[in-house]
Amino acid sequence: MDRLIEAIAATQNPSVVGLDPTEALVPAQVVASFADEIADEVEDAADRPAAQLAVAYFEYNRAIIDAIADIVPAVKPQIAMYEALGPAGVDAYTMTCEYAQSHGLYVIGDIKRGDIGSTAAAYAGHLGGVAFGAGESGPYDPWHEDAVTVNPYLGTDGITPFVEAATAADKDIFALVRTSNPSSSEIQELELAGGCRVYEHVADLVERWGQGTVGQHRYSRVGAVVGATHPEEGRALRARMPHTFFLVPGYGAQGGTARDVAGMFDDAGSGAIVNSSRGIIGAWRKTGAYSETMSAESALDLVADAARNAAIAMRDDLRAVMP
Repeated sequence: MDRLIEAIAATQNPSVVGLDPTEALVPAQVVASFADEIADEVEDAADRPAAQLAVAYFEYNRAIIDAIADIVPAVKPQIAMYEALGPAGVDAYTMTCEYAQSHGLYVIGDIKRGDIGSTAAAYAGHLGGVAFGAGESGPYDPWHEDAVTVNPYLGTDGITPFVEAATAADKDIFALVRTSNPSSSEIQELELAGGCRVYEHVADLVERWGQGTVGQHRYSRVGAVVGATHPEEGRALRARMPHTFFLVPGYGAQGGTARDVAGMFDDAGSGAIVNSSRGIIGAWRKTGAYSETMSAESALDLVADAARNAAIAMRDDLRAVMP
C-alpha cells in the first residue's frame, strides 16, 4: 500500500481508471480491423469472434494506458469482462496488466475471489504467482497485479491465504465492505445483535486482518472497498478503520460525486483512491466527434484523447474537495 500511496502523491491524483471494456465501448472499426489477422492465426472458425474481440480489447486498453499513464497512479481491470471471452480474453487481461505495469502503473486486479483452504490459497496465486519450477528470481507471475479485490463473506478462513500471499509478495488486497450497488443494503445493512450493521462488522474484521502489515504510511496491506454512493457511511467508516486504505467505486456513471467521496480521505488527504470506469474509457462516446467512417487508428486516437481529458477532469474534481 505504501507504493500506491507514493504513486498517488507523485501524480497528485487519487483516482484509478477501471479498464472494463465491452463490445459496446470499443469502436466497431477497431474490432473489425483485426478480422483478417485473426482469420490467419486462429484455425478454428468458432474461436475467431472471441479472439478478435480480445485483441481489440487489448489495443483499446493500450491506447488508454498510453494516454493516461502520466496523470493517474493506477488502473483496475475487471477480470469478468475478459473471462467472458474465454482463454483469449484471459490473455488480453494479463497482457493489459503487464502493459500497465510496464508504464509504472499500480494494477488492481478486480477479481473478487473468495473461498477457503486450498482453494483460497490457489486463488491467492494471483498475488503469489506460480511456485512450481520457480527460479532464482522467485515464483513466476502470470497475472501482473499489484493488488486484488476479495470477497470476505467466508470470514477469516477465506482471507488469511490472501493476506499471507500479499505479505510474501509485497502486494495488497481490497475486501468488499460497503459496495455501491443499490441492492447491497439487502445484506450489508442488516442489523446484528448490539445494533451493529453487517458492513460495520465486516469493517472491523478488515481492520483486524490488516494488523501486523501496516506500512510506513500507516496503512495496512488489507484495504476496503467502500462505495461512493454511501457518503455518510463512508465518512463513518473512515473513522472506524484508521489503518485501512479505501478503494472507492461508484464515482461518475454510478452517481457518486467528488463531494460524496471527500469524507473517505483522511485529514492529510490520503487514505483513498477513487475509481471511474465507463466515465473515462467510454468518454469518447460523448465527444460528438466519432464517425463510423473514420479509420480504426483515428477511432483509437479519439478514445485516447477523450480518456485523457476525462481523467484530468476527474483529477481536478477530486483535488477541489480533498482535505
